[in-house]
Amino acid sequence: MFNTANPYNLNCPSRDVLDLVGGKWAILILCCLQQGPVRTGILMRSVGGISQKMLTQTLREMEHNGMIERISHPEVPPRVEYRLTALGRSLSELARAMEQWVVANYPAIMAERARHQASGHGKGRG
Repeated sequence: MFNTANPYNLNCPSRDVLDLVGGKWAILILCCLQQGPVRTGILMRSVGGISQKMLTQTLREMEHNGMIERISHPEVPPRVEYRLTALGRSLSELARAMEQWVVANYPAIMAERARHQASGHGKGRG
């Protein structure tokens, strides 16, 4: 058992947390939940390209790790929402900063990709 987190240690469970919070789906979900509780269907529409299976899996992992809370409303039909916990709110600030960095630096990154592709030094993601 580890007393402190050490993500550089292959056997430390903090690696699992790093995998979760560093994944694109968790980052995008955290950003979507910053405005308050959101229903699953709205998350599905907001996070383009995520499958229902991946959304459900990511939400469960985030709930299991204390980042979000699942709220079930006793209505017919049933209504489920997700909201950030205090832990999730602190992480969502970092996720928002990463999102803003990507948006601000996207033109420069795309220009570098094009430059590298033109020089034959490898393929970039497009």
